[in-house]
Amino acid sequence: MIISATMVKELRERTGLGMMECKAALAETNGDLDAAAELLRKKAGAKVEKKAGRLAADGAIGIHVGADGRTAAMVEVNSETDFVAKGDDFMGFANAAAACVAKNNPPDVGALTQLPLRAGAAATVAQAREDLVMKLGENINVRRFVRYAPGQGRIGSYVHGRKIGVLVEVQGGDEALARDLAMHIAASRPEYVDKNDVPAAAVAKEKEIFAEQARASGKPAEIIEKMVLGRVNKYLNEITLLGQPFVKDPDTSVEKLLKSKAAKVVRFCRYEVGEGLEKRAGDFAAEVMAQVKGAEA
Repeated sequence: MIISATMVKELRERTGLGMMECKAALAETNGDLDAAAELLRKKAGAKVEKKAGRLAADGAIGIHVGADGRTAAMVEVNSETDFVAKGDDFMGFANAAAACVAKNNPPDVGALTQLPLRAGAAATVAQAREDLVMKLGENINVRRFVRYAPGQGRIGSYVHGRKIGVLVEVQGGDEALARDLAMHIAASRPEYVDKNDVPAAAVAKEKEIFAEQARASGKPAEIIEKMVLGRVNKYLNEITLLGQPFVKDPDTSVEKLLKSKAAKVVRFCRYEVGEGLEKRAGDFAAEVMAQVKGAEA
């Protein structure tokens, strides 16, 4: 059977693979586009498995906020390189995965992978991920997600350079305030909303460290106590959202800003791509050669 350029083009658009791979698959399946696409998926399985062991510590954050501003999801999708993470296909997958989480509320990543990536589509998140691995030639993983769906309040969101994403739930205020708070969280990296959220053990540990440092100064006990109290308060302000100076007006704390708007932050989540993942340090040339050989396999 003659394999036309139009058939090859259509299969390339469906799979994202090279011309010669598509032409060979069409020849093997006597021009059946569906069978050829399935054949390429099967052949890609081995490639996907080979890439699965490679470290994916780069990537991007995908966010989806519902039209009502009250349901949102954020997903971290990892790749091996920033180059791949910049692509439209990769970002489209990350944002579609976030929309899938927002709509379906899966309990974990495993459950998410079994859901259709897009409404009405046959391909699951897992299948779409495999297609992306096959097309882009890198290990790609959905690492984690968070979903907010408050009964009251609104969701603020912000993504900085694809690498940092924030969701924040706010009661009161307006849409602009919610977004400003999300931007502040992205920049200032608070760990907790307010002092009451900080674990007592963490406070006690810092207090012990500050006390040891103060005692080394040789000052009287009553002075040392005041020094420790001041340092603990400073520490708590640094790690809590309400205690931090607002990034757009450093003369005002976030707590004062919220009071002026009659608003309250219920919770927030900040993702940064690759945090907690160790990037391998090694011979760059050897790593490149390993990837080239993997692509040829």
